[in-house]
Amino acid sequence: MRNVYLVTLFVCVLGVSILGFRGTTFTAPPIDLFPDWAFPGMEVQPKHRPQSANAFFADGRSDRTPPARTVARGMLRDDDHLHLGKSSDGTFAAKLPASLKVDLSLLERGQDRFQIYCAPCHGALGDGNGMTKRYGMGATPTFHDPRLRTMPDGEIFNTITNGKNTMMSYADKLSPEDRWAVVTYVRALQRAQQGTAADVADATAKKTLGLP
Repeated sequence: MRNVYLVTLFVCVLGVSILGFRGTTFTAPPIDLFPDWAFPGMEVQPKHRPQSANAFFADGRSDRTPPARTVARGMLRDDDHLHLGKSSDGTFAAKLPASLKVDLSLLERGQDRFQIYCAPCHGALGDGNGMTKRYGMGATPTFHDPRLRTMPDGEIFNTITNGKNTMMSYADKLSPEDRWAVVTYVRALQRAQQGTAADVADATAKKTLGLP
């Protein structure tokens, strides 16, 4: 047992002598247990964290104001229809942007995003009977209201982008393309509530449903 105490004491002293106490200011770089031999310099790079000091500039700040007329990558909004949901005259666009292809892939993407971000409040059918209603959430609009059925696609896109009333903005969670995909799926939900036998064009589908 005496040897165990001695070994433990030796390990503690050795650890403190190498690593030092918490808060100790070192004059030499820390020990790198796993050095990056293949790409030296990749682990420790000359960079500045947000809101940190930087002696290179006169004001001592690392955060710099972007040069005039510069746009962050992926944030160039040269298409108001795609990014704002508006036509060239400034009104809400009636349909989706021409740059988006309305197909099954877009519809499935809209369904996926809708089920994640919209269904908890609006319900899986878009009827306003989502899970949050069971826990005291106020009246959530149904997409099958005539007002929303006739609302331009661009206005629905704008609501998703900027929020409305108690609904928050989802611009930070859904890209413009994803927002349009959700709009497409909302239209599909609305259409599903007004479908008729005449909408079924495929002969095999009609036979399966027992339609003439």
